Amino acid sequence: MNIHGDYVQGYKDRKISYTVLSKTESKAKGLAIIFPGQGYTAQAPLLYYSTGIYLNQNYDVLQVNYQYNDPFYREFGFEEIAEAIRTDVGAVIDHALQNASYDDYALIGKSIGTIALGFEVQRELFRNAKVIWFTPLLGRDFVWNAMMRSKQRGLCFIGDNDSCYIEERFQQLRENPKLTLRLIPGVNHGLEYETDLFPSLDVLKQVMKEVEAF
Repeated sequence: MNIHGDYVQGYKDRKISYTVLSKTESKAKGLAIIFPGQGYTAQAPLLYYSTGIYLNQNYDVLQVNYQYNDPFYREFGFEEIAEAIRTDVGAVIDHALQNASYDDYALIGKSIGTIALGFEVQRELFRNAKVIWFTPLLGRDFVWNAMMRSKQRGLCFIGDNDSCYIEERFQQLRENPKLTLRLIPGVNHGLEYETDLFPSLDVLKQVMKEVEAF
């Protein structure tokens, strides 16, 4: 396993770190880009196992390690956080791809990371990317509109016990034929049951099977 870490100057000159993981010495099949949640890092279950799946499929994986739960961002409103995400993620991707090119891309976002997806699905480079929306922020017009309008093949997971779940908006997403939607009864924003460990593991296993098949 080859692991390379670096950082770029992001919004308001904050250092935004990233990690590139590669399992193959030959040319990778593609690049999977991970956009974590606010406190849900790339090492948390959904993103950790998604990373493993794509590495096993001979993709390189780029993990964007922003830290929007840092006190620096405490006074930011949604619009400024979104601007920080747009700036930070764009800078990381541009820097990481300076000396690399790929034929295929997969974009994977969790929670606040779906704001990053909303920007990146508009990029010409990713017009044919596969996009995985973990627990998207359906209450944010920007995210919901990005999902409604996205041209890429997408896979979305959310639970009906998630504060970000809005039934009307979720049902309207069915109008986009490119999206495959998975509503999981009883699970929260982590796609977990509040007190049931082993059923939560069953959900994780099923979700990862779908990610692998996607």
